[in-house]
Amino acid sequence: MYIFVTDTGTEELAHVEMISSIIYQLTRNLSVDEIKKSGFDTYFVDHTTGIYPVSASGVPFTAAYFQCKGDVITDLHEDMAAEQKARTTYDNILRMADDPDVRDPIRFLRQREIVHYQRFGEALRITQDNLNAKNFYACNPAFDANCGRKR
Repeated sequence: MYIFVTDTGTEELAHVEMISSIIYQLTRNLSVDEIKKSGFDTYFVDHTTGIYPVSASGVPFTAAYFQCKGDVITDLHEDMAAEQKARTTYDNILRMADDPDVRDPIRFLRQREIVHYQRFGEALRITQDNLNAKNFYACNPAFDANCGRKR
């Protein structure tokens, strides 16, 4: 399972690179008038056309987006939720974009999010199949030394 998580994390970083490349290609040759007209001017003042990861509402990326509790069940649910949120974002981009050079890679990325969601779901099922079903939420067997033992 750890190999799957590592591979998926690496692929997610590649997704960021692809999105950054799309943004760079769309903004690299903008004129000042196009920048003002598009509403890109506030971003431009701070970052010119450099890639600085922010949400559509302007909230900068933060490592706080990486949710991790150290409990395999909790973390896999969080991973699945993150994949669904990414898929929804790509759906929304596809609703708004009409440029095939934007739509095609976004469709590819959307499909990868679906695959990741399915793989995390499989990892969750495998994990649950291999844990004591009566103990899913009582304690964290990876951390609690006496987890599941009668005292």
